[in-house]
Amino acid sequence: MKMIIDGKKVDSVSKETFDVIAPATGKVVDSVPKATAEDIEKAVTAAVKGQKEWEKFSVTERADVLYKFIDIVELNKESLAQTLCAENGKPITEARAEIGNIKIAFRAFAEHAKHYYGSIIPPGTEAGQENHIQMVTREPIGVVACIIPFNFPCDLYDQKVAPALMMGNAAIVLPSSDNPLTLMRLTEMLVEAGVPDGAIQCLTAPGAVKDAAVSDPRVHLVTLTGSTEVGIGTAKIAAENLTHTALELGGNDAFIVLDDGDVDLAVDELIWARMYNTGQVCCASKRFLIHNSLKDEFAEKAVAKIKELNYGDPAKDETQIACLISEKAAIKVEKEVALTVEQGGRIILGGKRDGAFYEPTVIVDVPKTADVAKDMEIFGPVVPIIGFDTDEEAIEIANSSVFGLSSCVFSKDQKRAFKVARAMEAGGAVINGASFFRSFEMPFGGWKHSGIGTEGVMSTFDEMTRVKTIVLKNIID
Repeated sequence: MKMIIDGKKVDSVSKETFDVIAPATGKVVDSVPKATAEDIEKAVTAAVKGQKEWEKFSVTERADVLYKFIDIVELNKESLAQTLCAENGKPITEARAEIGNIKIAFRAFAEHAKHYYGSIIPPGTEAGQENHIQMVTREPIGVVACIIPFNFPCDLYDQKVAPALMMGNAAIVLPSSDNPLTLMRLTEMLVEAGVPDGAIQCLTAPGAVKDAAVSDPRVHLVTLTGSTEVGIGTAKIAAENLTHTALELGGNDAFIVLDDGDVDLAVDELIWARMYNTGQVCCASKRFLIHNSLKDEFAEKAVAKIKELNYGDPAKDETQIACLISEKAAIKVEKEVALTVEQGGRIILGGKRDGAFYEPTVIVDVPKTADVAKDMEIFGPVVPIIGFDTDEEAIEIANSSVFGLSSCVFSKDQKRAFKVARAMEAGGAVINGASFFRSFEMPFGGWKHSGIGTEGVMSTFDEMTRVKTIVLKNIID
């Protein structure tokens, strides 16, 4: 498959390629160009030109192009889902759901753009301003570099590319090297739908090569979803040119069940919270803080529920949990589970790895001093259970982490639950549901080391635009 630069399918200037490997089988799905800094420079040059052309399209005209794109996606949704399943290793049912989200998200951003208004500061609002009208408008920010992770490539493509385009920006898509194929196809479809040359591009740039886009002064916004380590490094590079950044980073979300919590409900939510996408979710619940009076019941029921899941080949319709993105990722989870056991935890389910597959795992007796109880984010289907005695202790454990992406609490007492939710140092808090909650509408983002800025129909346009005030001086006699 080829990259898209300036509206054309191209190879890298170096002519080098790399293979995209199916994690479930170890087989090559396809080969893609290995982009260089020179390729990125060409893409930025094209983006600067393409953005100026795209900016001239009215909001309605941009929306019409995106609607055409949605129609093209709908005609190809099963092949897109199969590609995503193969290159990512997520169950085919989850891949189909993610492709289905494209229509929801692109429509939402297109419709909201039609009602994203400026404002007027009328004459006389302050003393001395009686004769002036001040018009506050939002203008395109310019060229947007969209750095997209492996775990939900299409959902994050939706969150970054749709608002960038609807605001009249050019978008340079930089997907994960583990699974770039679906996003390459989506970018081809946007070109087919009528986005001008250069206004949408996709480059397969491994690792640090992406930094060439971050450091280019002609790039006006870097929107990145990834690890905190990568996010901090990106922010440092962007700071050299005062480039805007929007960073959605790591998380180690607390899942709190108070002593009056509904254990059966909590266990049902655990499946969604921790097993979806084989646990590779930024806002997945990753620390299970269960009241000591309930933790044995919770662990027993969690094990029974997890055992009911169909575990195996992601290509099969009945599969509910499959492999991780790579064997390297599975080895990392394996090491983190071993460390948790060394620090006092006891495995009562799972704990074994086979290539890129890591069994759903439940660990009990995890002390609140363990790494996983604080800052070690396990990106896999692992349930570490940590006991507590009081609401205050649960809040203290939850807030001991450098992360603050999302959180959740279970209690039959809504006032009590709301008090805990408000005390959580996180960008989101769910009451009687898992922390894994992200609608396209909501402003999603984290506190502390979990990020800067938010994404969502409610807020992304603010990230993707610049404020301009046009003054009609002495327009009033």
